[in-house]
Amino acid sequence: MTNDRVNGVAKRRGRGGKTARAGKSQRAAAARRQAEAPPESRPRRRVLAVTSGKGGVGKTNIVTNLAIALARQGARVLVLDGDLGLANVDLLLGIAPQYDLQDAILGDRSIEDIVLEGPEGIRVVPASSGVEELANLDEYRTECLIRSLTSVEEDVDIILIDAPSGIGMHAVALSQAADEIVVVTTPEPTSFSDAYAMIKVLSQRPLKCTPALLVNQANSENEALEVSRRVQSVAKRFLNLEIPYWGFVLADESVPKSVVRQEPFLSTYPYSPASSCIIRLARKVLGQSPVPDKKGPPEAGPYRLVTPDEIPEGV
Repeated sequence: MTNDRVNGVAKRRGRGGKTARAGKSQRAAAARRQAEAPPESRPRRRVLAVTSGKGGVGKTNIVTNLAIALARQGARVLVLDGDLGLANVDLLLGIAPQYDLQDAILGDRSIEDIVLEGPEGIRVVPASSGVEELANLDEYRTECLIRSLTSVEEDVDIILIDAPSGIGMHAVALSQAADEIVVVTTPEPTSFSDAYAMIKVLSQRPLKCTPALLVNQANSENEALEVSRRVQSVAKRFLNLEIPYWGFVLADESVPKSVVRQEPFLSTYPYSPASSCIIRLARKVLGQSPVPDKKGPPEAGPYRLVTPDEIPEGV
């Protein structure tokens, strides 16, 4: 990572430390916004929320790369960084926002003002990091945020929400607003146990769908299937829910390498096992068959782990 990138990230991360005058102005703007009625309706476009029971399962990586895979299939995608207090979508995409949701929710900017153009034509609504007021957003302002997306949905087919991890009010409210919910887990027992807890909490709320399960960082397809069966079995027994299984993404050394470069692995390593899995996931989201016909783009080879020695350092 270059010094320019490090300095750019540090500068962006420092935006949470406002002056007293700016803080007072933001609080006044927030008070005015809360006094206003929210938009009449939620977005009409298809909304897919990606969440997890615990952090560190690769949820944001799934969202950013899925957005690019969908865009390559011709879908117009808007990504909402819903982890309002610990934003990472912009970092993984290598973009530096001038304004973000801190300015829209606590300041005097509109959603249209803060939307950014990302790689492959995707659009991004960036969030902030280290802003306590956003991390603890109440249900009213969360609902206002969701409804404000109607102002930018005209040129959008799919809205992807990178929802926060855990069973907090904000994470549940964002997921509840979606047409479809994907809960990401890894094969670790603590991870799929927390994934079940997330599904349990969501099932107690009015939902448009039954949450689906996606297994990330799997060592093999069989391992992912075993994890899904365990979660499905417990959900069926105690919640009487049939949990859909949306597939898996293999553990892949190209993923952390791409994170360091602040680039999506689908762009940096398009033929890696993880990229192949993301392409399959995108086809599922679009209702297409898992494998394209022979005239379509080539898929990656057999699923297997990639070791660091197999990835050229210069790539």
